[in-house]
Amino acid sequence: MHPERIRKVLRDVHDGRLSVEAGLEALRLLPYEDLPGLRLDHHRHLRCGFPEVVFGEGKSDPQILDAARAIAGAGSPLLVTRLREETAGLLADLFPDGRWNPVARTFRRAGHDPQPEAGLVAIFAAGTSDLPVAEEAAETARALGAQVELHADVGIAGLHRLASHRDLLATAGALVVVAGMEGALASVVGGLTGRPVIAVPTSVGYGAAFQGLAALLGMLTSCAAGVVVVNIDNGFGAGYAAALISAEARGRHPGGSAP
Repeated sequence: MHPERIRKVLRDVHDGRLSVEAGLEALRLLPYEDLPGLRLDHHRHLRCGFPEVVFGEGKSDPQILDAARAIAGAGSPLLVTRLREETAGLLADLFPDGRWNPVARTFRRAGHDPQPEAGLVAIFAAGTSDLPVAEEAAETARALGAQVELHADVGIAGLHRLASHRDLLATAGALVVVAGMEGALASVVGGLTGRPVIAVPTSVGYGAAFQGLAALLGMLTSCAAGVVVVNIDNGFGAGYAAALISAEARGRHPGGSAP
């Protein structure tokens, strides 16, 4: 439940517009709701500024739909990641105003109360093959209220392609760099900006790339200051962190108040 909705319930009880019993019923689902096969954390929106995100991989269609209904029913924004196309169709039928991104494999829907603007997040994908992870980061950051600029195919095999974005490197609240192979783009970007860089290694690459391990190790051993690294293919984690950082840069928190 969004913090503003909780405040409204408390104000209405305080001012006599709502009975104590009705107020208790409105807050009944805090801090969690038991659903078949899962326990939904409704308190996360109040703690962290954004509700629980549904990781679709490994979950059944009924589990995903139950979780989505409960999140939307609480008035919260909805984000589901790692979705199968068939399940996305079921969500689109349930929520026609939602957005399905087939490249990112995400489904996103606004909540009852708009997310506060979190600032600008710039996302750079080294190659077109890295786009699914970059798009997941973009959809996640947008869900948290960030403005997003995504630029693909700017890898180190042709660094002149990155040079045209130098203004963005200097002005974004946070940057996400998505790269497979040897992952060198994160170090290059980290050496060109004073902004925090969140590096995402992807599993893109030939045999010695070891499904992203080479990129992960290269990013972890970057000599550029200000580069931090998330797990292989974890666009969600990078987009989430970047949105939080860009929100702090604006003096705002996605929950609507200082943390």
